[in-house]
Amino acid sequence: MLRPDLGWAILRVLIGLLFAGHGAQKLFGWFGGHGLSGTAGWLESWNIRPGRLWAWLLGLGEFIGGLLLALGLATPWAVLPLIASQLVAIVRVHAPKGLWIDRGGFEYNLVLVALSGFFGLYGPGRYSLDAALGLTWPQPLAFGVTLILAVLIALIALTAPGWAPRLFRQAA
Repeated sequence: MLRPDLGWAILRVLIGLLFAGHGAQKLFGWFGGHGLSGTAGWLESWNIRPGRLWAWLLGLGEFIGGLLLALGLATPWAVLPLIASQLVAIVRVHAPKGLWIDRGGFEYNLVLVALSGFFGLYGPGRYSLDAALGLTWPQPLAFGVTLILAVLIALIALTAPGWAPRLFRQAA
């Protein structure tokens, strides 16, 4: 008989690795991605500025958050950048196109938010580094804090273009 814990682990690893791959596209140009410069330009085209700063944050958040989720390590915190990135994608890119993905809508992003939220709220399951290391998180408090921070990060990305240290500004 299959154990639910095994299915939970397979789903967590799959979602985590997909996020990590998406981050690697942004950071390194792997898997057909555009790397930091391309991602920065794309973000700027959606009025998310400065593009270079947000490309770094988005790429690192998805890459590291995805790896942590895949490993089941610090799970309530691992999903923070994953949820934040998808909230921004929903609002800025996909919401105007409606729900359904065949029209460019936010269906897929919403599924990723729901799955990330599920693991953030309920934990990574038995087959995880959190479990192996005996790490426990105060639920639902840890996920509540994570969700609030994810929404705040998304709001900053969506409403505060143009601020950043000089290091991250695009060269004219």
